Amino acid sequence: MIILSIKTDNPIAEIALFDNDKLLDSISWEAHRQLADTIHRTIQTLLERNKLSWDRLQGIGIFKGPGSFTGLRIGMSVTNALALSLGIPVVSVAGKDWQNECIRRLLNHENEKVVVPEYGGDVFTTKPKK
Repeated sequence: MIILSIKTDNPIAEIALFDNDKLLDSISWEAHRQLADTIHRTIQTLLERNKLSWDRLQGIGIFKGPGSFTGLRIGMSVTNALALSLGIPVVSVAGKDWQNECIRRLLNHENEKVVVPEYGGDVFTTKPKK
């Protein structure tokens, strides 16, 4: 099973490719405010480096938080869109061993279908001025 893992909870974003539980390759980059502009291209780069296409992905695991509101929101949006468009399972996990737990769950045929972030506290948004 070819698995993509995604972690976007802080300014350094991380993606990795696994063949079952074997790490094939990974990329970390300073995404910060450019995450939405760079995440798809970076996934494409990772796939190309490993001579894979999008349709070879068979599951996605994502770190669900806590962390940056915007970073988690972007990562979850990309993950949900990819899983839906490719028709593949998706799982989300928190904690230090999140990648291994994602892989274990995907290999056990788990599928959350839609993942949502855990921010680790109240989300503060600006109130409308009108």
